[in-house]
Order: sequence, then structure tokens, then C-alpha cells
Amino acid sequence: MDTSFIAIARIARTRGNRGEVLADIYTDNPDRFDDLGEVWLEFDDGRRQARTRKKLEDVWDHKGRKVLKFEGVDTISDAEAWAGCWVMVPADQAMELPEGTYFNHDLVGCAVSGIDGTPIGTVSEVLDIADNAQLVVRGGGREYLIPAVKNICVEVSIPDKRILIDPPEGLMDLGK
Repeated sequence: MDTSFIAIARIARTRGNRGEVLADIYTDNPDRFDDLGEVWLEFDDGRRQARTRKKLEDVWDHKGRKVLKFEGVDTISDAEAWAGCWVMVPADQAMELPEGTYFNHDLVGCAVSGIDGTPIGTVSEVLDIADNAQLVVRGGGREYLIPAVKNICVEVSIPDKRILIDPPEGLMDLGK
């Protein structure tokens, strides 16, 4: 059985001289790190194929980021080897979301259409900019930024991988 994983942080760089790393948080609940005993580390650039399980020895906050200390990572050079990798947990450990909210990874790959059925494209990523989520939708040789708000994204079906949008006048013409 293949377990799916979700990213909760990304290691930015080393921190200190005892093997600690500084991680950017990719979860709405940063306190979840306090109860984690282990995580999986994975690169998305082809440097490593498999996820590596790492035991967390310590976690603490530092200027809006998390400092992570892994068992067996005790020097700066040990820590440098993990810079850039994703910190992941099994998807079944995902936090419960309120109704009408979605994980970014669930939105990626959704087909986007207008409410009249006109295909627009596919969500390739979700940008979170100052608490303002934007769907990056690619289709028809174009790229659109669509605000992920209820009055525009009027129907989201994760099981069907489909999003229907009702964009305000002019939104789809931006960047032409």
C-alpha cells in the first residue's frame, strides 16, 4: 500500500552549528510540530528519489519559522545536505479543515471551467500571498491568476478534480 504524503514545511537553510535547520512553514497550524515524533524528508529536484524518515529531536520557533533538529544530523555539513527538501507527513495525519476550505495540494490538478462550461485550464499551483490565495491556472497557451474566493470559485469538487468559476468582468483579460 502506497501512502500519500503532504508537505508541512520546507527546509530553507542551516541554523546554528549543531545540525539544526530553519524551515518555512506550509501549514495553517504550526503547533502541529510540537506533537510530531518523526517526519519524512523529500527533495523535488531529483537529487533523491525516496522519502527519508527522520526522527525529530527538537522543534522551536524562530522569527516566524521553525527550527528543526533531527536525530543523527549533528553538524552544519550534515544539515546542509537537507537544505531545500520538503518536510512531509502521511496524508492521513492531515489536520481537519473547516467545510469549504481545501489543502493547496488538493487544488493542484483541478480542471477549471467557467460556469457556462467553457474550459479555462488546470490549476498548476496555489500562491499564498499575504493571506490571499491565488490559483495559477494554465490553459490555452495562457496563465491566469484567479483569486481563490467563494464568490469567484463558486463550486469546488475535489473528488471530481473540478472547479467552476464565475470571474468578475475583466479578470480573464488581465495580462493579455
